[in-house]
Amino acid sequence: MKNKKFKLILCLALLVIINPSTVNAMHIMEGFLPIKWCIFWGVLSLPFLVLGMKKLNKIFKEQPNKKILIALAGGFVFVLSALKIPSVTGSCSHPTGVGLGAVIFGPTIMSVLGIIVLLFQSLLLAHGGLTTLGANTFSMAIVGPFVSYGIYRLLKRQNLSSSICVFAAAALGDLATYVVTATQLSLAFPNPIGGFGASFGKFITIFAVTQIPLAIAEGLLTTVVYNLLVDYKKAGVLKDENIN
Repeated sequence: MKNKKFKLILCLALLVIINPSTVNAMHIMEGFLPIKWCIFWGVLSLPFLVLGMKKLNKIFKEQPNKKILIALAGGFVFVLSALKIPSVTGSCSHPTGVGLGAVIFGPTIMSVLGIIVLLFQSLLLAHGGLTTLGANTFSMAIVGPFVSYGIYRLLKRQNLSSSICVFAAAALGDLATYVVTATQLSLAFPNPIGGFGASFGKFITIFAVTQIPLAIAEGLLTTVVYNLLVDYKKAGVLKDENIN
């Protein structure tokens, strides 16, 4: 019991660390991307969303007891991705929270949870936007989870501890999201002299200042939450074969 209380306290402490005092920025904001890129990223995201919906419906039908855990994964994404630090013009740095759900349920389900979170944030919190929903979904809810899941499975095959695997998955999934965001901004706004390469170098460098420490903090927090779920599974509160 004392160990669980310590983990809960550590969770709160990490949230304080990654919670910035300034929150006036957002994901790639409404109207910032040219319409052709809004359409491109939206169309590119559609197949992943369809696969995610099919898998989510299958779980709801065959394993309805997992609904609460799926809701937890979605809430984790919502809370962490709402914590923002202004970074590149028109965007921001923030944790993503997608690593936890990707490790437990796989990447495609997180595409559905991610777009729901992004939609609510754009409508209720003015974070992100409807025209940039496809771009934000592709970076945070598709690429991030796929990288997290891939890293986790790769490290588990090396017989590393779950804590190391989850930390690396969450941290690198977070960083992958911002590599894609930098790519999206660079494609939309290439440097007049150096083109895409110059823009990408500028965006990724500016992102790195805030995103690297945030990714480390997210990795630690995700590991603590995952280990709490493992403890609850051992206590018989949770029954999920993917938590071990």
